[in-house]
Amino acid sequence: MTSPVQTRGFDSRDPAAIHRFLASTYTTDLRIRAGEAGYHLVHQRVDAGPFALATTRQTAHLDIEVGEMDGLVVCRTRTAGISRASAGSTHLFGPGDAFLVTRPGQPFKLRWDPGEVELCVLDLGVLTQVATAATARRPGQIRFTGLGGVDPLLARQWQRTTSYVSDVVASIPNANAQPLVIGNAARMLAASALAIFPNTAFTDETAEDRRDASTATVRRAIAFMEENADRDIGAADIAGAAAVSQRAVQLAFRRHLGTTPMAHLRRIRLDRAHHDLVRADPRQETVSAIASRWGFANHSRFTARYHASYGVPPRETLRA
Repeated sequence: MTSPVQTRGFDSRDPAAIHRFLASTYTTDLRIRAGEAGYHLVHQRVDAGPFALATTRQTAHLDIEVGEMDGLVVCRTRTAGISRASAGSTHLFGPGDAFLVTRPGQPFKLRWDPGEVELCVLDLGVLTQVATAATARRPGQIRFTGLGGVDPLLARQWQRTTSYVSDVVASIPNANAQPLVIGNAARMLAASALAIFPNTAFTDETAEDRRDASTATVRRAIAFMEENADRDIGAADIAGAAAVSQRAVQLAFRRHLGTTPMAHLRRIRLDRAHHDLVRADPRQETVSAIASRWGFANHSRFTARYHASYGVPPRETLRA
C-alpha cells in the first residue's frame, strides 16, 4: 500500500538541530563535524512512500560520517563539490555529477563543500520489483557494482527522470489518493537507476523464458490486469500472477500481441477512464482527476492518447 505523500521543509543554523533532523530523516547513525561555526542548512523533501526526493543546500565545509543506510541513495550535485570515501576508495564529484552515495548497508564518509545537491532515496523493494526474474531464477539481492560517478549523458538522463517525477508528484491533485501514479513514478526511478548505475540485476533471456512465452501466459496476465487495474501493480506482479519470469511475459506479449504488458495495462486503464468520463457529472468531476485516478499523471499525454483512441478529446466525453 502506498504511504501518504508528505512535503517537509527544514531551515536551521543550529548544529544540534541539523544533526537531529538529518539523523531522523535518513534513519542512520549520523555524525556531523562542521568546518566552521555558524553554518546554515536548508532542506526540502517530498516523501512518497517507496521513494523520496530532496534538495539540500548548506554554507559550510561539512564532514559527515554515516553508518548503514536502508535503501538506495542517489545524489546529483547542483553546485557543491563532494568527496565520498567508501569501501576503501575515494571519489570526487562536482556540479552536474550523479553518483551512488553508497551501497545499501555500507558505511561511508562525505566531505561536502558549500553548495546544493539533489538526493533520491529509493526503497530496495521497488528495485527488486523492476528487476526480478522468475522465483526459481532470482539472483538474490541486487548489488550495485560501482560507486563512481556516471558519464555526463547518463547524469543528465537521471536529472530529467527525477525532475519529471518531482513535477508529477507536485502537480497531481490529492497525491495521497493517487497510488497508481505514485507506484508508476517509483518504478520509473528504479528502472532509471538500474539502467544508469552498474548492477547485478538479472535481465538475460533464457530458453525457459522462450518456452514460457505462450498464449496461456498472455491469458493469465490479462486476466490479472483486468481484475487489478485499479491497484498499484507493475511488471513483477503481472509476471508473478502468470507464474513466469518478467522476461517471459514480455516476450509473450510481444510475440502474440505486438505490445508490452505495461502498455496493455495502460490500455485497460484508458478504457476504465473512458467509462468513468461517460458516467461522470461534469459539475463534480474533472478530466484531470479521472486521469490521475487511473494512473495518467501527464494531462497532455492522457488527452493525446484518449483522442487517438476515441476520436474526441476527453473533455467532450465528460461534457456530453
